[in-house]
Amino acid sequence: MTEYGKPVLLTGASGNLGRALTKALAARGWRLVLTDIAPFPDAVPEGCRFERADLNDGVTILRLAEGCGAILHFGGISVEQPFETVLGPNIRGAYHVYEAARREKARVVFASSNHAIGFHARPPEGEEGNGAKLDFDCQLRPDSFYGLSKAYTELMGRYYWDKHGVENVNIRIGSSFPEPADRRMLSTWLSYDDLCRMVAAAVTAPAVAHSVVWGASDNPASYWGRDHRDRIGWQPEDSAEPFRAKVEGRLGDPVSERYQGGGYTSAGYTREAFSPKGTFDLP
Repeated sequence: MTEYGKPVLLTGASGNLGRALTKALAARGWRLVLTDIAPFPDAVPEGCRFERADLNDGVTILRLAEGCGAILHFGGISVEQPFETVLGPNIRGAYHVYEAARREKARVVFASSNHAIGFHARPPEGEEGNGAKLDFDCQLRPDSFYGLSKAYTELMGRYYWDKHGVENVNIRIGSSFPEPADRRMLSTWLSYDDLCRMVAAAVTAPAVAHSVVWGASDNPASYWGRDHRDRIGWQPEDSAEPFRAKVEGRLGDPVSERYQGGGYTSAGYTREAFSPKGTFDLP
């Protein structure tokens, strides 16, 4: 008897987060259809199978999704790259995933990113608990072509829910690594265990409609406030605070320290001054 009855398609299975999800969900007895353009570097768990595929190949994505009850979309370009590099796997690939979900009546759990909202300013130091946190329904303010592709796919989820009833959970992942690497990650860090529990909750929740959940552990310095975590029945259990003494002195440049997206905002930045705080503000 498995925890989740239908097979689940996982794109991006060969990446760090995909491998963590594979291990955690296979241990729960889930039947996973794993795919990535890169070979899977680990032993494929019992009851799972792996097939190499390009997200640009819509026919193959449709075939891999056959009979699946959910698609965990963690595939695509995972760092900033030129637009033409991001375009195929991240934009066209998202369309192929949602078309597969529509046909199979499957739920999509999408690995979105804080970089979809990265040009929002950080809350003033020490004011995170005074109403300064960003809520799930804030304006999208991508900080990179990578972040732009994440914002686009969130909107695609909105479209497929409104027009076709495809349920989807968009996880705006902060910084998911074994441990925080700098001061910013005291606010944005998401442990692998919290991620895996969140994804399992997003798949098994009775109903999710079109949802956004901030992908961060229980960090007191978090930039983010309201979301749909109660809808999926998830609360984080880990925290970045035990790492504070190790990383709080690791800072970036002035632009990256101003905005929530960190180094993605300052990479290639050509403005002479900071971007306005409000989305539509004059300089």
